[in-house]
Amino acid sequence: MTDTPTDIPHDLAERPAALALGRPRFRDAALAQAAQRGGPLAAWRAVMATCAATGGSQAVTASLGGVDGDFAVALTDHAGRAFLAVDRFAIQTLCWRVIDGKLHCAERADTLAALPPCAEIDPQAVYDYLYFHVIPSPRTIFQGVHRLPPAHALWFENGQATVQPYWLPHFEEPKQADFPTLAAGFRQRVQAAVAAQLDGSKPACFLSGGTDSSTVAGMISQLAGRAATYSIGFEAEGYDEMAYARIAAQRFGTEHHEYYVTPDDLVSAIPAVAAHFDQPFGNSSVLPAYYCARMARDDGVTRLLAGDGGDELYGGNARYAKQRVFGWYGGVPAPLRAGLLEPLLERTPLGALPLARKGRSYVQQAKVPLPDRLQQYNLLLRLDPRQVFTPEFLARVDEADPLRQQREVWNLVPGRASALNRMLAYDWRYTLAEADLPKVRGSTSLAGVAVGFPFLDPGVVDLSLALPVDYKLKGLKLRWFFKEALRGFLPDEILAKKKQGFGLPFGVWATRHAGLKTFAADSLQSLAGRGIVRRDFVEPLLRQRLPEHPGYYGEMVWILMMLEQWLRVQRH
Repeated sequence: MTDTPTDIPHDLAERPAALALGRPRFRDAALAQAAQRGGPLAAWRAVMATCAATGGSQAVTASLGGVDGDFAVALTDHAGRAFLAVDRFAIQTLCWRVIDGKLHCAERADTLAALPPCAEIDPQAVYDYLYFHVIPSPRTIFQGVHRLPPAHALWFENGQATVQPYWLPHFEEPKQADFPTLAAGFRQRVQAAVAAQLDGSKPACFLSGGTDSSTVAGMISQLAGRAATYSIGFEAEGYDEMAYARIAAQRFGTEHHEYYVTPDDLVSAIPAVAAHFDQPFGNSSVLPAYYCARMARDDGVTRLLAGDGGDELYGGNARYAKQRVFGWYGGVPAPLRAGLLEPLLERTPLGALPLARKGRSYVQQAKVPLPDRLQQYNLLLRLDPRQVFTPEFLARVDEADPLRQQREVWNLVPGRASALNRMLAYDWRYTLAEADLPKVRGSTSLAGVAVGFPFLDPGVVDLSLALPVDYKLKGLKLRWFFKEALRGFLPDEILAKKKQGFGLPFGVWATRHAGLKTFAADSLQSLAGRGIVRRDFVEPLLRQRLPEHPGYYGEMVWILMMLEQWLRVQRH
């Protein structure tokens, strides 16, 4: 949603200019009053005026302290100053570029790249893409074109751009808490968050059969008396969760709709989906999300609610438990670690024995500090970048830069937050803001449907910040508080199931379906001709590795295929 006339350009070179997107909430009384009188844009102009009057970039953080919700804003004044900001999770996004001392801004990176002089592809961004499967902000695929990271603002004055965070998560981590009171408050906040996302149109949501989407479906049913739910299935063993979606639909009496994605659907939709994004995007769940949103649109739905955020806010990802196990090693006395365990397992033949191998692997991984340890299973690193990329390409990039980015994000969390909460904040950036939310936004916008994220409501987020650590991960039990607070509301089968979501059986299908197999092979062979990836990596990947381990190597085939499909549209 935009709060500015459609004829106002997103390009900020014309002054004054304004762009205001989303649904901001102004907690500051004066800003709220300004928004009530003149709309969100009036409040945003008041924010910029305050910044300009009280020190520019130094005042941005204080000026945005009373603003939340989802938003993107870009303003200029007659003095040539500019102010940009995006919400805490970058639900709304903005990109920027400086040309000849003038700031240009747009929602899409490719819009800015097309301005003369046309921006070139950034090799480092391509490397980042294969590392993360997305290109994390502030970098974009184009040299000189930047994307505002979540919870960041930009102040532009005298030809200089200053980018800084205006909000950081402060985890309270109390040792004790009143569970009944917190649980009741949680249910109320989630219900209020869902209510705030309903706009009077047909109430509807994605339904994967997991705890998050099932909760949203149940809350919609309570609030609206009815809900339409949309689910995706796959005819592939281990990938189909439709049975759980049906359990939730039956429990809440929803108007339930199902669609089974096929390999032919992928061949048909991949080029359009790849082209829809402003840079390469490798989250394979975007395809089923697109078909789900398209099914909803064909049913007359104009707005879908999504359950993204529950895992990252309340401790629901399996890696949190796994990293806690590794963290226990730090509790072993240092003399015992250095004097006995490590020499015995790492430097003697004992470590090679079958029963000791797991112990050696555990010690070796546990010794790696966070956040570096989170990349122990990174697909690109396990394959070895030197085996994937051509030497000429690697000479143009810094292989250490992705880890530098991650350490920087990890260290942004203020105070003495626990390792678990630091992992949550880390995932707010890399899992939510850079991957899952763009996936849902991109798939729904391509289908012509708006989307809302109730679990990212400030009230729901703030409660997660105030929980004891063991409410999120009790021992090795994931999202304990979330599940216990909703016990009796959600079906027991859903509370007990493992997380899966709209996972795509691409690798399996790419070995069995002739059309998809040909499509993937053509894409990768074409990419190999661009001098980015090695031809002697692509050929064995398709002919040997993929058939032997389709679930594992299918991910690499997918991200390479989507890179090539995007480059074709851009004519690079």
